[in-house]
Amino acid sequence: MDAQTLLWVVARATGLASYAAICISILSGLALRTSVLDFLAKNRAMRSLHDFTAWIWIPLGASHVAALVLDTTARIAPQDLIVPFRTDYGQLAIGIGTLSLDLFAIVIVSSWLRRRLNDDLWRALHRASYLAFALLFLHAFLSGTDFDSPVISSISWAAAAGLGILAVSRVLSGRLPD
Repeated sequence: MDAQTLLWVVARATGLASYAAICISILSGLALRTSVLDFLAKNRAMRSLHDFTAWIWIPLGASHVAALVLDTTARIAPQDLIVPFRTDYGQLAIGIGTLSLDLFAIVIVSSWLRRRLNDDLWRALHRASYLAFALLFLHAFLSGTDFDSPVISSISWAAAAGLGILAVSRVLSGRLPD
């Protein structure tokens, strides 16, 4: 396997793994605070799952973008990881991925600073993860051929549907208090 093929495989594998970790993190986080699933609110395993997957996507996502920057086919510059829609290669898909990455970075940094932030501000910043997920879903859908795989497609659509169902139930049934 040549270096370019290896970078392509690493970018896809770490992108998919990061996507899976983010899906699990958002679904478990939403489940922890949705009143219709109040029995999960004190579940340590669910809390641990949310906390672990909220952090595990970082090295996976970093590996994904590092492989893309090193891949000469993708032609993605380091500044493309911060400033969206600059690249010529897959401009829309990569730009949406950049926006998603930027939003997830804000969510993570605000989580690190949670104790120093006002609760309402932290909650608003944390809720940006829903928009970041929608953008990540679009990025995955628009970039590459992974959505052509029935397994990847069904898992992605199931995660999006689960998130939608939990979000609607939280709006209709309410949020559990902190």
